Amino acid sequence: MHGMNNLRGIDLNLLVVLEALLAERHVTRAATRLAMSQPAVSHALARLRTLLGDPLLERAAGGLRPTPRAVALAPVLTESLTLARRVVGQGAFEPSESRRHFRVSMSDYGTLVVLPRLMRAMRRLAPHVTLDVVQLSRESAAARVRDGMLDLALGVFPVIPTGVVATRLFVERFVCVGDRRHRAFRGGLTLARYCAAPHALVAVRGLDGGDALNEIDTALAAIGRTRRVVTVWPHFLPAPRLVLGTDLLLTIAERTIAEQAPDPELAVHALPFEVAPFSFVAVHRPDALEDEGRSWLLQQVMAASRVAAKRGARR
Repeated sequence: MHGMNNLRGIDLNLLVVLEALLAERHVTRAATRLAMSQPAVSHALARLRTLLGDPLLERAAGGLRPTPRAVALAPVLTESLTLARRVVGQGAFEPSESRRHFRVSMSDYGTLVVLPRLMRAMRRLAPHVTLDVVQLSRESAAARVRDGMLDLALGVFPVIPTGVVATRLFVERFVCVGDRRHRAFRGGLTLARYCAAPHALVAVRGLDGGDALNEIDTALAAIGRTRRVVTVWPHFLPAPRLVLGTDLLLTIAERTIAEQAPDPELAVHALPFEVAPFSFVAVHRPDALEDEGRSWLLQQVMAASRVAAKRGARR
């Protein structure tokens, strides 16, 4: 009962600091999250390094990078602190009083369709809560949700990774857009014209090539056809306008068009082949509903999404 096994000799508040550092990967942001001074957080990190015998976080471009030991510790740390908070009764979440900091991953599609209504609700119901929105590939977002570094990840996940679950928010469908003068639209968009045209693709890809799965190309392959993608873009919102004045076609989620001001130069067509509607989901840890704060956040996301779902049903 000595050394690391003697919890009486360890300041367990250091684990709360480590949790914030792993989530923020930046000393100043962690200090803000914890309502501590930056020197105090730096001092706590030094103590953690001594305690655990590992650097834990190392300097990297734009902040800190967790060591392999820290990455391995992250899910255990999250689970342990969740249980500890439940034991001491700190699990209660009062939206109007809470100063909790949430982190959510979503693409700019999510920021267009869900985030405006979510922010209005959060500012009205929980004015002291803070929210960081990041954009990550599907794989990276799911991994960080699993490890407790993100509270939620909103997006399209054709395959739900192990360690997380998904709550469906609404169903979406693809449409094809292009310049209204595009020759593929003359006389109606056919499968042959669609496949012959050059295409733009929107995909959230890191340097590791994440999000390589593409539903459109999968559907085309199923009927023995292919298309030629000549450019890949990282953002959904500007994409429809970027094809104007070009010979490019763009296949994109319908609400990307419906939620923006109409443009008379942009033509919107149904796809000339079958692509199943897809679900826009919130990915979270299986135990998310046991955390009152995360459960509240998920409920607000679901409420904001119901409005988007009704708008889609009216079209």
